[in-house]
Amino acid sequence: MAKKTRSTRTTESDGSRAVVYARVSSKEQEKEGFSIPAQLKLLKEYASAQGFEVDREYVDVETAKQSGRTSFGEMVAFLQAHPGVRVMLVEKTDRLYRNLKDWVTVDELGVEIHFAKEGVVLSRDSRSSEKFMHGIKVLMAKNYIDNLSEETRKGMTEKAEQGLWPSNAPLGYSNVTPPNGKKTIAPDPVLAPMVRDLFQRYSRGDISIRELTKKARADGLVFRKSGAKVPSSTVAKILRNRIYTGSFEWDGKAYEGLYEPIVSSELWERVQDVFDGRIGRKARSRKRNFAFSGLIDCHACGCSIVGEIKKERYVYYHCSKARGNVRNHTHVKRCWRRSLPN
Repeated sequence: MAKKTRSTRTTESDGSRAVVYARVSSKEQEKEGFSIPAQLKLLKEYASAQGFEVDREYVDVETAKQSGRTSFGEMVAFLQAHPGVRVMLVEKTDRLYRNLKDWVTVDELGVEIHFAKEGVVLSRDSRSSEKFMHGIKVLMAKNYIDNLSEETRKGMTEKAEQGLWPSNAPLGYSNVTPPNGKKTIAPDPVLAPMVRDLFQRYSRGDISIRELTKKARADGLVFRKSGAKVPSSTVAKILRNRIYTGSFEWDGKAYEGLYEPIVSSELWERVQDVFDGRIGRKARSRKRNFAFSGLIDCHACGCSIVGEIKKERYVYYHCSKARGNVRNHTHVKRCWRRSLPN
């Protein structure tokens, strides 16, 4: 989010024009006093004290590992297009950089960076020792983000080992916090019956995913947050997901959940059989390997002879007619009839 604070000028830099950048990388940091309003207040006071005129304010609010920072990119583009603005005001090092790539990007701008809370000013004319210490701070900021991500993954694995689903609830469940304070998931009173119905309908083996999706949409199955209707791909993922049986996989390991299942393991297994073609419509439509298919050519047109079953007992071989309609094909079909072995 960029905020224009004064009219843009394209004259040569007079050293008094600056941009302000503020970032909060997680809710935890915001609680610890790194809030956007607090950063902006500090930077505006710093700009006033140093005699800087702020041209733009840029703000990013993100999680620690979320890819992309819209305002950071806009700020870089602005500084590249406006050589008259050569000063950047930031609270401290870890507010500006998330990784080494950010460091290189900012360094190539050739701007003077003021880290207001650290009392540090860095420019191309800074001593090598100052740049070295700044590089150490950048690496520490990168390590903080990596460590935060590692601790988050570790905490999620610990939850999984306790039988608690450690992430956002899948469609059909809701994230809840019981009296013991351990967050888990529970069947959604509206969506869970619809998800159960998906399994029951598909387990019969007489309906396709596309047809099942149409029925589910007609019944009102939608995404919990957006309210958008679910696509066929989502229905297929639901039917393949073991989490609805009360057990789940996390980071390549299987765990028994402590939450209420929506479907039984038996029903889930039957649905997998339908998916894999062991029962239902797919099983009946599976291709059979015929002994002579593709080995013999039609003498009338040169196309391959292929087989098919008639009356659930007889195998008939006939021309595939791959090259179009050719006369005198019927005798080929009569000549290659045999009974299936018992």
